[in-house]
Amino acid sequence: GGITAEEAKKSSYLNIVGMVGSIDNDFCGTDMTIGTDSALHRIMEIVDAITTTAQSHQRTFVLEVMGRHCGYLALITALACGADWVFIPECPPEDDWEDHLCRRLTE
Repeated sequence: GGITAEEAKKSSYLNIVGMVGSIDNDFCGTDMTIGTDSALHRIMEIVDAITTTAQSHQRTFVLEVMGRHCGYLALITALACGADWVFIPECPPEDDWEDHLCRRLTE
């Protein structure tokens, strides 16, 4: 059913706040959505774990993070771990990105 006038009057003091739970951090009006910080923490744990392996084997690792249409997690992770390359939806790569990436890896 619906809320009766009497029920509405009894609860007229009730304030309701909606909290955005999204790892994408793509909701305007907030500094950081719920879930973003814990997602970044987990990603950095994984980066720390694979960095030693990558260095000891002299290998390049490609890490894909969550984010749907928002590159916030990828960008912040790249900044935090000193990545050489990052792809984010907000800034698509140039047409010859494959050649440029191969040159960087060769160097």
